[in-house]
Parts: sequence; structure tokens; C-alpha cells
Amino acid sequence: MRGIGHWVVKRAQLSNSKEALVFNNHCITYGQLNNRINRLANGLTQLGVQKGTRVAVFLMNGNEILEAMFACAKIGAIFVPINFRLSIEEVEYILNDSGATIFIYQSDYAQLASEMYINKRVPILCWISVGNPIVKGDIQYENFLMMHTDIEPEVDVDGEEVHMIMYTSGTTGRPKGAMLTHANTFWNIIQILIAQPVLETDTTLTVAPLFHSGAMTILTLSLLYKGGTVVIYNRFDPVQVLQTIVQKKITCMFMVPSMWLAVTQTTYFDKCNFELLRFGISAGAPCPLTVIKLLLKKGVPIIQAFGLSEVAPVAILSLQDAGRKIGSVGKPAFYVDVRIVNESGQEACVGEVGELMVKAPNVMIGYWKKTQETQETFQEGWFLTGDCARRDKEGYIYIVGRKKDVIITGGENVYPVEVEQVLYRHPNIKEVAVVGVPNKKWGEAIKAVIVLKELSQCISIDGIKAFCEGKLARYKMPKILEVVSALPRNAAGKVLKSSLR
Repeated sequence: MRGIGHWVVKRAQLSNSKEALVFNNHCITYGQLNNRINRLANGLTQLGVQKGTRVAVFLMNGNEILEAMFACAKIGAIFVPINFRLSIEEVEYILNDSGATIFIYQSDYAQLASEMYINKRVPILCWISVGNPIVKGDIQYENFLMMHTDIEPEVDVDGEEVHMIMYTSGTTGRPKGAMLTHANTFWNIIQILIAQPVLETDTTLTVAPLFHSGAMTILTLSLLYKGGTVVIYNRFDPVQVLQTIVQKKITCMFMVPSMWLAVTQTTYFDKCNFELLRFGISAGAPCPLTVIKLLLKKGVPIIQAFGLSEVAPVAILSLQDAGRKIGSVGKPAFYVDVRIVNESGQEACVGEVGELMVKAPNVMIGYWKKTQETQETFQEGWFLTGDCARRDKEGYIYIVGRKKDVIITGGENVYPVEVEQVLYRHPNIKEVAVVGVPNKKWGEAIKAVIVLKELSQCISIDGIKAFCEGKLARYKMPKILEVVSALPRNAAGKVLKSSLR
């Protein structure tokens, strides 16, 4: 199998004059995109980048982050996308851990780059700025491209070579770098295209950050592989997203649940016409069922998918089942084998909760420089996801939460997602997170941390219990209530339940 850099070569041949990317109202055709990628690839080669060299990018959404990924792929370099919301200490950790020597960064974050340059605590030899460079000696991205030829690089890249190190969000410690091969990414895309009706005529809107696997692979790379058009925004504004769906004739799109939630809570949502939007995809966390139902009423089926940085997708709901199986992430993707194993190490029965295990060609080959962690994550060839799930009698999978987040109260296991989905139905709850806190009598007590829609309307724990009556078993009802202005989140946007505990 050839490397994924060959994708853009073929697309330039097959769809040369078609719009590939639209960013800041500037269109880039497939032919132009391939030429720009070649210029960057040849420029990186001139800087000494070769097979295995790590190239780190600290970029907001834009054509540049995709150009960098494909340029690395064409010359066998390893692409290292970094979350631009991270602190300088976290960025320095990833740069040192990966050993990246090239750093392509957004000029919006020039202060961070400047501090790293001055402190000299990272192995970076060359700094390339998208925008106006601030650090002395930096190379300006567009100038760099124009300095080099667009001739196709002559590097033979095999599909089994690592093309990307994607760092996990690190909610339980230092982030780990998941090593993904060209073949891993190829199979990611194939799994999605088999499961969903993604067409060459489709236009998607990418607004979720491209440093995450969901935003990068689910529809962005899938559309570029198929020859569709990707509209890119570098900032999320729920009203702007709704307006763009109409104005740019978006036919399919991916967003994380918090984005779908924000979109449905705007006053513009009720007025919006979704006539051309065939489906939406949600992943990254369980999507509130209330949000899925609101979009279904507007004629937009929301397809839930499940995956991790290490393997995506694992499962994805079919378009036909979007209304019938609300809350499910569907069946395992076509080339994915799944096991759900209970606490006894046996295959879980229908409806029984256990840990989800995966075996598939899109599972990472391991964690960068972390042999022990890699060995602990695999069991006889099966990847341990750390997520709890159950299957229904038809084989559809439901994710109930992270294994580490399970609450054990009075000897009973309570899965936070189940409680959160009920609380999201409360008319005055905007956002909610459920955690277990130490309790002398029960071992753990269930605590609900909520963000209100209307601050003027008070809410009490007795009121929450009354609302949950008949919807949850009593031992699953929250015993403690805390109202906050916002839920704490990490740089990846995931709720920090450790902080809430």
C-alpha cells in the first residue's frame, strides 16, 4: 500500500479544477492544493527533513494544517499536530517527547513561540510562521512555499510507515503519542465511506479543531478522498455555523456534542432551513438525546460515532438507524471486531456492561517511546479502550462512560452518562456532568454539577430528585447538586471530571 500523500496526486488528476478547500472565502482547487503541498514538501526536504523526521504544527483550522499533513506524508516525515489551546509547558512536553525539529505555528500564538525560542528548551531547529513572523529568523509560510518548486517529490512511502503521532488529551496524566501509520488512516477513511453515504458532490463544514482525529478523519479526509469540497472555519460561532449551512449549501458535517448543543440553543436555530443538510455526525462524547431529537424534528438525522485517537472509528450508526436507535453509536465498523468483556473477563451478555475491546486495521501500532504503556493497552492483540459499553439484542453498541468514571454507590455501579442524559431533559439545565464523590455510608455519592439556562430560576436537589422520579432508579439519582457558571474542560474541550470530584 502506498502512503496517503498519493491521495492528493490522484485527486489532482481526477478533479483538477474542482474546489477542494474553501477557507476565508478563498477557494483552492485540487490541482492547486497538490501544487502547494509539493512546494511545502520540497521546502521541508531542503531544510533536511527526511523519512521519520517529526514536523510539529501548532495551527488553527485552515488549509495550512492539511497541506502540512499531506506534505509530510509525501516525503515520509511524521506529522505531529498539537492542540493550540495547550499551555507553553504542555507544548514543550510534546515537542521534547516527539523530538520534532520543525515547528509550523500560527502567528496568533507568536508569544508562545517566542518564549520557547528564547528559553531554548525544545529541539526545534526551524520555525515557520503562518501569518506575520515575530520570532527573529522565522520563515513566513507563504514565502516559503513560493521559494520552492511544485514538482512531485520522488520519495517511496510505504503504507506501514508512521505518518502521524496524535497525542491523547491526557486527562489522567501526561499525554501519550498514538502512532498512526498511513495504512491506519487509509482504513479509517474506508470504514467511514462504507458506513456513510459520503458523495463526491458533498460539501462539508469543518469547524471542530483539526488537531483531533474526529475533525480530521470523519468527514474532512473522507471528502478529500472522495473528491468533495471542505469549507473550513478556524473559530466556532453557532450562529455563523447555521448561516453557513444555508449559504454554502452544506450537505453533511461533523461536530462534537458541545457544538451541536450550542447550535440548538441559539434563537436562529428555529428559523434555519436545513433542506440540503442530509446528515450530521457527532463523536467525542455522548451527545445529549434532547439535541438529537431537536435536530431530527428539523429533518437532520444525527449519526453518533465512537472512536479514540488510537482507533477511529470503532463504531458508527447508519443513516437508516439514526432515528430508530437514538443514543447508540451503531454497530462495529465493517473491518472492526469488537468484544465487550465483563469484570469476570467473560464476554458480556446482552444488556450487560463491560469494557470495550477492539481489533482492527485502523488501530494504532503503539504509543511513541512508551513500550510499557503500549503493552498494557493490548491484550492478546485486542486494544483495550478503557470505555464501558453494552450491546442490545440487535447488536447495537451503547457507550456508558469511561471505566475510571464509573460510580460505585452502595455496591451498585452507576454510569454517569445514563444520569446525564436524563438531566439534560430538564428544561432549565444547559449543561451537566455527573461524578462520584467519597461518602462514608455509600462509598460514593452521586453529584450533579450543572450549568443553568436561566439563572433567575432556582433549582434544588429535591427538585432534581422529583424530576428524576420514574426516569431513574432511586440509587442512581443525584444526592448532591452544585450549580456553576461553566464546566471545567481541558484543552481538548473534554469535561475535567477529576476536577469536579
